[in-house]
Amino acid sequence: MDAHAAQHAIAATPAFSSQPEDLAWFILLLPLIAAASIAFGVRRSSFLSSTLSISATVVAFFLSIALFLAFGVGGYPAVTSPFNWIHVGGLQVDLGVTVDRLSVLMLLIVTGVSSLVQIYSTAYLKGDPGLSRYFGSISLFTFSMLGIVLADNLVMMFVFWELVGVSSYLLIGFWFDKPSAADAAKKAFLTNRLGDFGFMLGILVVWSATGSVQFTQIGNVLGGNPGALGGLASIAGLLIFCGAMGKSAQFPLHVWLPDAMEGPTPVSALIHAATMVAAGVYMLCRAFVLFQAPGAWPAHLWFLGNISALDIIALIGGFTALLAALIAFQQDDIKRILAYSTLSQLGYMVMAVGCGGPDAAMYHLTTHAGFKALLFLGAGAVIHACHHEQNIWKMGGLWKRLPITFRTFVIGTAALAGFPILTSGFYSKDAILVAALDGGHPVLFGLGVLVASFTTFYMLRLVIVAFFGPYRSEAASHAHEAPIAMTWPLITLAIPSIAVAWFGLGDYLSSHFNPHFHAHEGGGLFGPFNHAPLAAVFGSGALLFGATAAFGLYWGADSDPLPARLGLLGRAMRNRFYFDEIYEGIFVPMHDMLGRLFGAVDRWVVSGLGIRGTHGSVELFGRALRLLQTGNLQTYTFLFAAGVAVVVFVATK
Repeated sequence: MDAHAAQHAIAATPAFSSQPEDLAWFILLLPLIAAASIAFGVRRSSFLSSTLSISATVVAFFLSIALFLAFGVGGYPAVTSPFNWIHVGGLQVDLGVTVDRLSVLMLLIVTGVSSLVQIYSTAYLKGDPGLSRYFGSISLFTFSMLGIVLADNLVMMFVFWELVGVSSYLLIGFWFDKPSAADAAKKAFLTNRLGDFGFMLGILVVWSATGSVQFTQIGNVLGGNPGALGGLASIAGLLIFCGAMGKSAQFPLHVWLPDAMEGPTPVSALIHAATMVAAGVYMLCRAFVLFQAPGAWPAHLWFLGNISALDIIALIGGFTALLAALIAFQQDDIKRILAYSTLSQLGYMVMAVGCGGPDAAMYHLTTHAGFKALLFLGAGAVIHACHHEQNIWKMGGLWKRLPITFRTFVIGTAALAGFPILTSGFYSKDAILVAALDGGHPVLFGLGVLVASFTTFYMLRLVIVAFFGPYRSEAASHAHEAPIAMTWPLITLAIPSIAVAWFGLGDYLSSHFNPHFHAHEGGGLFGPFNHAPLAAVFGSGALLFGATAAFGLYWGADSDPLPARLGLLGRAMRNRFYFDEIYEGIFVPMHDMLGRLFGAVDRWVVSGLGIRGTHGSVELFGRALRLLQTGNLQTYTFLFAAGVAVVVFVATK
């Protein structure tokens, strides 16, 4: 089916009023209908709940394919479908969906990964008493993410942004009877609120300067008057970025993401692959026009000089990528290694946005969704086979016991490391390195190459220790392949980890952000070596260096040789550079101190002097007046005479 045929097929469907945007509304509402039906109807039946949730998401996925064929491949102009929601004074907020190349691609990612994760969950969580609650929460989560993807304005995006926070809280704390899971859910929720506060302030700044919160109208205002934001341009950009800093776990708000591993492994795959953490990067790309607006810093921030908001975003992304990669070196929990890998790759994407390459960021987001979901689900299969053992040093020899999981996990690892030509990760990683070079950031280019080498090192460390060598535990020696409901999603996700590179996704995204884009000559599988040989060669060299170091250190090793060689640095890596301890030692006491201070102000100033003081003064004055109302005629005569005497005395002075 070609693009025109797909569009005509959509238009011929009576249920959608002959409008593709109506199909987008239907995709958005399907998971919400499933969540509501589970909550208020079939929650007592785990089978019906899972069937309803999976069916709604799978149908949404196939409808997303239809939209992709119509809008993505054909490249039709964006379609919006707003209707008024709030109109107060100069503020007008619509509820509307935006259907364009960017949103339909994200629809495919969210619904596709969510469908596979839910199918996988039927086997992984089989027999869990909270299964209906789990599928209801996942349906709500999927609805919330689709709302972020389709939102045509900042306020609508923010509403769904908060819904993602609520639903992720429910999923991370799914096993709420475990204190660690409950604490992790609270930590994720509260950390994200810090970033979301900045996001909210940024929305207010943008609205006050442009008079609109709708993406298209903001773009039109800034297109006609690039200086519309004035001196607030950089401030507005950084405030908006605060939201992405929380959702996409960028330094210093990165501490919640590794602890989110306390949720079920399929939840980890969903959060880390294509939904919650991807929301921040997607938002930056959707609102990229705000970051391009010229404007100096306010006078009191003169010391920032010519540094732009994009420069700061790029530096934070690059630092996060490096920091997380170093921490991953010394993690032994298979899920935590992948969690810090996600942090590092998110830093890559944010760095690409800061270097002026939103197309490169979205390219890596898309490929990362496939291979990181594959890796997390593969880790779940390993944990399931090893009776919930997560320490890689208590595994070993699993390549013989789990042949399908092993092969698919190796494919995911190769894609994450950016193995040349054969994997999707090579092309998207190369696009980020090219963005750093073209954006005039040679230091960030070098940092990107270094992180690529580190990524190869810690992922091969995981593969060598977990899958090769002798069995290191009884559980590993008796491991068995996962059931078909778990292996089938692994095989399915292994395909895009390789084949995405064959479909020209980079050119597809570049043409969205730059209508005048023309594809490079000499593209195809060897395109990176033809049009950006420096980035391709350095990226491939980084992989070779990391692989050589990993095999040299860990092949045949019975224990980790790095701690003895790294000393204090190794302990710092293992303990995540003590960020949690630092935050607990500085910010928790500061928070408690401020709480006590404001509590005292409230008790003694606001409530004491302000409320009780006013109340007490009025009551005391009333009591004094009441003493004069005795009902005694002699008293009244005395007071009258005293009053006359006072008046005469004053008048004769």
